[in-house]
Amino acid sequence: MDTNTFYLILVVVLAILAASDLIVGVTNDAVNFLNSAIGSKAASMKAIMAIAAFGVLFGATFSSGMMEVARKGIFHPELFSFSNIMIIFLAVMVTDIILLDVFNTFGLPTSTTVSIVFELLGAALAIAYIRTSIDAGTDGVLDYINTKKAFEIISGILLSVVVAFTAGAFFQYITRLLFSFDIKKANKFVSAIWGGFSIAAISFFILIKGAKSASFMTADIKAYIHDNTFMLVIVFFIFWTLLFFILNLFTRFNILRFIVLVGTFSLAMAFAGNDLVNFIGVPLAGFASYSTFVASGSADPNTLMMAALAGKVPTPLLLLLLAGVIMMVTLFFSKKARSVVKTSLDLSRQDSGDERFRSSAIARSLVRGSIKMGKVLESIIPAVIVRRIERRFDETPFKHEQKILGKKAPTFDMARAAGTLVVSSILISIGTAMKLPLSTTYVTFMVAMGTSFADGAWGRESAVYRISGVMSVVGGWFMTAISASVVAASIAFAFYYGGAFAMFTIIVLAGYMMFHTHKLHTSKTEEAAFDEAAEQGEKLTTATIINKGIEKIEYSFMQVLSIADRVIEGLQMEDMQKLKVVNKDFDRFNRRTKKWKDNVNVAIENMDEETLEVMHNYVQVLDYLRELAHSSSHLVRPSKEHTANKHKPFTDVQIEELYGLNAEVKAYFLKILSLIKKGEITEADGEEVTDYQTKLLKSVKKTIKNQVKRIKEGTVGTRNTLLYFDLLSEYKNLTLFGLNLFKSQRDMILISEDDEE
Repeated sequence: MDTNTFYLILVVVLAILAASDLIVGVTNDAVNFLNSAIGSKAASMKAIMAIAAFGVLFGATFSSGMMEVARKGIFHPELFSFSNIMIIFLAVMVTDIILLDVFNTFGLPTSTTVSIVFELLGAALAIAYIRTSIDAGTDGVLDYINTKKAFEIISGILLSVVVAFTAGAFFQYITRLLFSFDIKKANKFVSAIWGGFSIAAISFFILIKGAKSASFMTADIKAYIHDNTFMLVIVFFIFWTLLFFILNLFTRFNILRFIVLVGTFSLAMAFAGNDLVNFIGVPLAGFASYSTFVASGSADPNTLMMAALAGKVPTPLLLLLLAGVIMMVTLFFSKKARSVVKTSLDLSRQDSGDERFRSSAIARSLVRGSIKMGKVLESIIPAVIVRRIERRFDETPFKHEQKILGKKAPTFDMARAAGTLVVSSILISIGTAMKLPLSTTYVTFMVAMGTSFADGAWGRESAVYRISGVMSVVGGWFMTAISASVVAASIAFAFYYGGAFAMFTIIVLAGYMMFHTHKLHTSKTEEAAFDEAAEQGEKLTTATIINKGIEKIEYSFMQVLSIADRVIEGLQMEDMQKLKVVNKDFDRFNRRTKKWKDNVNVAIENMDEETLEVMHNYVQVLDYLRELAHSSSHLVRPSKEHTANKHKPFTDVQIEELYGLNAEVKAYFLKILSLIKKGEITEADGEEVTDYQTKLLKSVKKTIKNQVKRIKEGTVGTRNTLLYFDLLSEYKNLTLFGLNLFKSQRDMILISEDDEE
């Protein structure tokens, strides 16, 4: 293969990676502009997606051309040869896709700007180190790098986190004082002024982040916008305020919904217009490098220096539109994008409930400090003012609306959604005007956290979990920078020394990794769909609760039986891999039963008056299901540890006894299932289950005696005995919990029959 063909293939690979990067990039950044509209239910999902998609397509045409940072923002291209540059760009794209895909799989938003910048930094440092090592007469490693830009990005992370959270909290506090949670009763004049200010701010955002960068805008129009921005904003403010006031007087026009939808469009437009270059800038820079190489008459790629990249090369409008279309399609069909949005919504929703993140020591300390500070402020502020403020933050109207709407209830109201979009627009606009390296992801996420904090969403029921969640996401941002540099540098080293073979191998591995994470995400999505309880916002009748109990018991019984079967097989064959898989399945089962138990308050809040009698039994069912999970853990974990430590396996007789007990438990569980499913349970049915249990307990007792005989005969060791007795004890517990589950479910059915009479 000649040199030209080889590098042409690399350019094609970069183009394919660009399309893939667009997909994973949109998946990650969709949260920036979808969070507020989806969380507040400002419109149907299709309408929100359509508005966002139009904003993305519109914004794609506003891209100012090839991303400068890809060509000369992080390193000095004139110091690198063509072959060096192509290795850097290829390493960056492979790393970017891997990192963003991993973050998306776990539903964590991160910054595409930071990832691309630090990937370029890592890869460039690796190649610079190689160049200085080969030629001692060249400049030092840092002379190849634009260190100022890297420090700007790091400071931008800190600035985004602190400023965005503080500004969001302050603005939302004022907003809530103006609107309270009973938005319908807000003063019409005040809401018109607030609406005018909000739309003016969003208009300013569109001018600063959008139109001024449009490739089709003339220099005169851009200059006019720049010179008269303040006047234009004032005109917008007056116009929209008057229009909103008139609409308030004569119509039922929803100003907040309008602001949310316009804000969604503007942020989607800004994302495409500015962050698009994060995904296609590097491949375009690679194509420009290849064009320079071809124009040079195919000079030696190892000596042809890339000073040509220092110039400005515009991007064809058709290519920008094509990128916009790819982003639109991704926006509509990406399930991972919804996972990332869900993380942001979970951390900002108004109500408490199942929390995704665990508490941490730092979070607990912050909550304790905040509570003490709150008490101090309460003692200083006059009681009259405190009571008035508390009335404005009374969530009763919002909770009442949620109860009425049921499953259609929003995560938070439109006052918060509008506030989040307005503050994000203002901060990003100011940051752009002042040339501050504010990340769109960081700003929008932290503003959302700030507004939710000010709205009282971080109450004592959920504060420690929300703070831990925010810390996890913010920590992930810093990990992005570190991991991006390290991984990109490692891949660049591999490409340089491994050549075409290393390039092919790593690209294939990256493809396999994306396929694997896709399967993982699909599994997580299916699990989440299974776990999504119907009681979430749905009125629960007695029949519904009974059916839920049956479904959960059946699922749990099948899981326990499957786990027990495979544990015995793993012990028999001393198969550590099988036991690891069983342990992983148990973890999933355990999480599920815990989630059911933790979310029982949601079911209680949404039950009808008629369900009060059965709810006690339903709570008992959930308790016993948790106990089933605990028993399963004592089947799996000691067996896994026993096998890992290479202790002596069970004898054939012991294995046979365990299989026998397992068969009896299976028959017992299936009998219980058949009885609770038929809908009517007689006294004879109860006696039959009790007889099954008695027989099973006798079998367990007999097996224990057999083991005691083996101990006296000296045919089994200490470790063997400890594990065997552990397993027999859990079989006994499974038998007891099975009967308890049957009784609780039976009582629910009997109560239902009494109500019908």
